Amino acid sequence: MKPKVAFVCVHNSCRSQMAEALGTLYGASIFESYSAGTETKPEINQDAVKIIKDLYNIDMNETQKSKLLSDIPKVDIVIKMGCNVVCPYLPAKHIEDWGLEDPTGKNYDEFMKTAKEIEAKVKDLARRINNNEIKLDE
Repeated sequence: MKPKVAFVCVHNSCRSQMAEALGTLYGASIFESYSAGTETKPEINQDAVKIIKDLYNIDMNETQKSKLLSDIPKVDIVIKMGCNVVCPYLPAKHIEDWGLEDPTGKNYDEFMKTAKEIEAKVKDLARRINNNEIKLDE
C-alpha cells in the first residue's frame, strides 16, 4: 500500500493544489497525493493553474478541485504549505511544514518560483518515503 500524502493549507486553492498536481506527477509510484483546506474556493487559483499548465502541461482545472479536509481519505503524511495563520490539523503519522509563501496576487515569476520550490520538495519527499527515511510503521 502506498502512503497517502495530504498537502494542506487554509483555502486549498493555490500552493496545496500545485503540490497535489506535482505530487501526482513526480510521486505517483511512491505515494498518493491529496490536497485540502479548512475552507474552499469556487475555483483553483487561475495563476496557479496557468503556471502548472505552462511548466508541466497539467491542467488542474480538469484534474482537481478545491476540497475540504473532510473530503479526502485518512492520510499517513500531512504537509502544511506554510500558513501564517493556523494550519488545518489532520491526524497523521508524519507531519511537516514546508513554510512556503503564498504567491496569490503576486506576479508570474513568484508563481514560477513557488512551483519550482514545490517540485523540489515533492521530489525530496518521494525520495525520503522511498528510502524509508519517514517512519510510517505503527
